[in-house]
Parts: sequence; structure tokens; C-alpha cells
Amino acid sequence: MDKTPEPSPAVPPSDDKYIVPGLIRGLQVLQAFTPDNREMTLSDIARQLGTTRSAAFRTVYTLAHQGYLLHNPQTSRYTLGPAVLRLGYGYLATRELVEVALPELEKLRDTTDWSAHLGVRDGRFVLYMLRVPSHMGLASIVHVGSRLPAAGTTMGRVLLADLSEEELIRLFRDETYQNAPGQTPRSLSEVSAQWKRDRNARSIVQIGSFETGIVSIAAPVRDIEGNVVAAINATQAASADRVDSIDETVRHEVERTADAITRLLGGLPKPSFPPSSE
Repeated sequence: MDKTPEPSPAVPPSDDKYIVPGLIRGLQVLQAFTPDNREMTLSDIARQLGTTRSAAFRTVYTLAHQGYLLHNPQTSRYTLGPAVLRLGYGYLATRELVEVALPELEKLRDTTDWSAHLGVRDGRFVLYMLRVPSHMGLASIVHVGSRLPAAGTTMGRVLLADLSEEELIRLFRDETYQNAPGQTPRSLSEVSAQWKRDRNARSIVQIGSFETGIVSIAAPVRDIEGNVVAAINATQAASADRVDSIDETVRHEVERTADAITRLLGGLPKPSFPPSSE
């Protein structure tokens, strides 16, 4: 016996002007498909939304056009499409990255007693996904969820270094630099010059360029295709203002940890080049 989908409430009214009702309807349609309810007609979907067939049609048509639904003209039924898998892959890949990186960052912290972090690029920013504080318990302005300017941080510079020059210019062309903190580049030409120095660096080191009195060392994490998908760094209160005074052992440990995470993700680290320092 065919199971008749239980109706769900239509998009609830909201006083929040930023809520997009059409997007909510689309998400409700996707959520209506379950292992027990893999195929639905337009009428079934309309009942799930608590609306009419004509009102549901545009939502269903848009989802099908973008590949999130597949339509079988012989049965007039819809099923989830391959685009849904891409969404799930992105989520699982992020979870895998965090789960793989955490024990490696803990090893890095325990070996160096520096705080360790994992970040990914979010436009012109670096988004902090993991933070493993040092046992010394030093205060920091960053935490999981922090978004800091990519051009002013070591992890951000590592992530930007993987972009092509055209991508970099497109990303920063309309940036405003008046309130750039610390020694963050204050023009597109400065961003480009820094990018050229960072392009082939095995790791990137800077002292106090973004967070005063903090030394940071970062290295890239690559996926199976060799693309930089994340960066890690180690940070500690700076005891000097010269990059060349940084303990090379710590730098090598950061590079080794990034390589270990890369291998665990199925990738291969790139050959060593001189580190980039500022």
C-alpha cells in the first residue's frame, strides 16, 4: 500500500525581514523526501507544504532546474537529484577535516606547547574551525567561529597563496583598507606583493602583524587534487621582534603536522620551498 505523505505546515509567518519564504519552502520540499518516502508527485509535495499545486509548482520547478530534484515524466513523480549529494559532500568533507585534524593539532600543541588552530577561507576572511590552546593558557582574541582578515593572518595568507593572480585581484579589487588592523596590507598592490612572496612558501611566519605580541607560523593542508583546502598554525606570545629568531623546530613541527593532515585526507604534500617571513 502506498504511503500518503503527512501534511506539514506551510511556511510560518515571520516578522524577521531577512527570512526568505521561498528558500524555506524549497528546504521544506527537500526535507520531505525520506527513506520511506523517496518519490512524490506535485500534489504530494503541495500537501507537504500545505499549499496548492500551482503555488508549489514554482518551487519544485526551480529545484528541478538546479538539479536538486529529478522528474520522471512517465510517472509524474519527483525524486531527490544529484545536487543534494554535493551539499552533503561539502558538509561531510568539513566534518572529516575537523575530525582528522584535531588529534594532529593536539600532538602539535603537546610537542611545542604553542596554541594550534585550523582555518578555512571564507571570501576575504579566514574562518577558524578548530582551536587547541596551549597548556600555558595564554589569552587570545580568536576562538572557533572567528573570522579574521585573510591578508593579515598567517593562515589567511597560506589560503590566499593558492589562488591565481586573477582570482586574488577579483577578490580584493573592491576591498576597503582604511581600517585594516596592524600591519595588514592596505592596498591591492600590497596584497599582490605579499601574495607573490607567499606563493611557493613551505610555511609563513609573522610576529605581531595582526595580533600584537603574538608570533604565528602557518602551513597549508591539501586535498587529493593538491588544492589548499585549509591551513593550520601555531601561535605563542612573542619574545622577540625578529622572525629569524623563531625556533626552527616549531616551524618544522607545523609543516610536519600540515603534511600529516594532508596525507590523512588522501593528499600529497608539495615539495619544500623556503618559508615566507615578515
